[in-house]
Amino acid sequence: MMAFIKNWMLPLAMLAGALGYFVYAGIPALDSTHQMANRTIAVVQPLLLFAMLFLTFCKVRPADLRLARWQAGVLLFQVLTFLLGTLLVRLMPDSHWSVVIEAGMLCLICPTATAAAVVTRKLGGRAGTLTAYTILVNIAVAIIIPLTVPLLHPHPEHAFLHSFLTIMSRVFPLLLGPFLLSVLLRWWSPRTTEWISQVRDLPFYLWAVSLSLAIAVSTKSIVHSHVPWGYQLAIAAISLVTCIVQFALGRYLGRKYDDPISAAQACGQKNTVFAIWLGYTFLTPVTSIAGGFYSIWHNLWNSYQLYRVKGEG
Repeated sequence: MMAFIKNWMLPLAMLAGALGYFVYAGIPALDSTHQMANRTIAVVQPLLLFAMLFLTFCKVRPADLRLARWQAGVLLFQVLTFLLGTLLVRLMPDSHWSVVIEAGMLCLICPTATAAAVVTRKLGGRAGTLTAYTILVNIAVAIIIPLTVPLLHPHPEHAFLHSFLTIMSRVFPLLLGPFLLSVLLRWWSPRTTEWISQVRDLPFYLWAVSLSLAIAVSTKSIVHSHVPWGYQLAIAAISLVTCIVQFALGRYLGRKYDDPISAAQACGQKNTVFAIWLGYTFLTPVTSIAGGFYSIWHNLWNSYQLYRVKGEG
């Protein structure tokens, strides 16, 4: 039984998240606890990600955070396709399909998931180059979104500096905090850092718990959406297409520089909770469900990849 659970950890975590939401939402006696549950998840999720990243950074030395040529190609693709989508929406602002285009843009510009380093290590990739790209793409997103959002949805609160600081304040504590803490620990107590780095699967199990919460949040986003089913299906389709394209492109670019796993995960595995927030805050709110659908697609693919690696092992 334990071997089965370990081999199918990610699909089970996804199923637990979706079913857990429906069970919890379907019990009338718990209606009064919904706000408290939302606040709890808002605190627990970042803590899980912080702990997971800290454990991962303890395994990655600062010297391993290297730039790679594939990073330029992946970053250029994400930025240019987002700008192309911005142009299309500007050319047909009254089109019903502008919402679907925005959903695709959201899936393309969304930064790499903070948990991607965990999966990359499991798959045999280079966590150092992926982590370096994660930092780069978050900086790019913090610059590109404030510059382009006023073109799509003019709003007095979407001034560049305000938007830039809002995004930075949400992203960088989760990126820089664990990294700086791991650097300090490595300097203060190398033996403790070495001991932590020997804990093999704890980041993976933390990610499974975080994944359950993310799928529950994604399920809630989709269920409570008032978007007609036709648009939901179109958004689900565009999120699937962008997921396939980004994993394939990342692997293609990474293969040129002998780093296909890291490049594929960097390009394809997204911070979908951030995507939901990004769509709701800066774009048309209904586009936020694209993050929910994308979460399903990229985690299904990750589950298959991990299962295949275990089968080969």
